[in-house]
Amino acid sequence: MPTYDYECKKCGHTWEAFQSIKAEALKKCPECKKAAAKRVIGPGAAILFKGSGFYLTDYRSDSYKKAADADKKAAEPAKSESKSSESKGAESKGSESKSSKSKE
Repeated sequence: MPTYDYECKKCGHTWEAFQSIKAEALKKCPECKKAAAKRVIGPGAAILFKGSGFYLTDYRSDSYKKAADADKKAAEPAKSESKSSESKGAESKGSESKSSKSKE
């Protein structure tokens, strides 16, 4: 439901009212109690997405998505190389500790 801005023609009082779109415009001013209120057209508000399932990246352009995929594919081989060197280092450490235990 939108929030509407109102202004009284008689006293100049301004206020906001939270109303249904189907509701008729208010006519009575809450300040002076006269039937001189009018709905003021405001600047509007930005669209707010609330709740799960709305992400800024959901509406990216196709060119952005293609560039991101290319970057991801370029980075994958570097990751697999670093993982294999780490696992080799861990294996050699394990074999060193076994050999040092057998010497004692």
